[in-house]
Amino acid sequence: MEIIPQDVIGEVVAKNYRTAKVFKDYQIDFCCNGNKTIADACAAKNIDSNKIIEELHRVQSSNNSDTIDYNSWPIDLLADYVEKKHHRYVEEKIPEILPLLNKIVSVHGKRHPELEKIADLFQETAGELTMHMKKEELMLFPYIKNLVKAKENEAVPSSPFGTVANPIQQMMHEHDTEGERFRQIAELTDNYTPPSDACNTYRVTFHLLKEFEDDLHLHIHLENNILFPKAITLEAELQ
Repeated sequence: MEIIPQDVIGEVVAKNYRTAKVFKDYQIDFCCNGNKTIADACAAKNIDSNKIIEELHRVQSSNNSDTIDYNSWPIDLLADYVEKKHHRYVEEKIPEILPLLNKIVSVHGKRHPELEKIADLFQETAGELTMHMKKEELMLFPYIKNLVKAKENEAVPSSPFGTVANPIQQMMHEHDTEGERFRQIAELTDNYTPPSDACNTYRVTFHLLKEFEDDLHLHIHLENNILFPKAITLEAELQ
């Protein structure tokens, strides 16, 4: 795949997820703000776009069969995967991370006051992301699966929200909120680097937060850059 500065970041990553690592290395958001071109994102960060493109081509050409081609999946399968893999991950990790955060706040909070803000931000994520996922599971994803079924008889299923673009716009707005929250967490944790006086619980907590962020980035990427655009296109084709 030839990559040029005018290519949209989210589309590049959708075609080959290995390229995500390059954008991560340069702290370029490929999920929530994946609608920017490489040129625009590089200009905003004063980065040479030619250097980025060179690295993207190198990553693309590397022999790595472990990369999953999500872009080739049917969208009903992708919706199921997001729910069973990423939604369940969030549901399992929130009750694991919250008590650890509260513990290190109580033990280390006086020396590291930023921990209280980190805990508050993650508590907000716990509440809002849980509600967000339920809206997808109960309303948006079933409608997307019905669109796939409707392709056989070319009848658009009825919906309580008009066109599928309406809930998708809301979901993407909520993705932006979560992305911004984790940008703050990453900054407050010095990109999840434990301080020199950190105990094992402190280190484990930061590791889990980093893991949570990485999963969230892939989760949002799959929806924003693959599932949602394809759902909008399919609905338009049926109409």
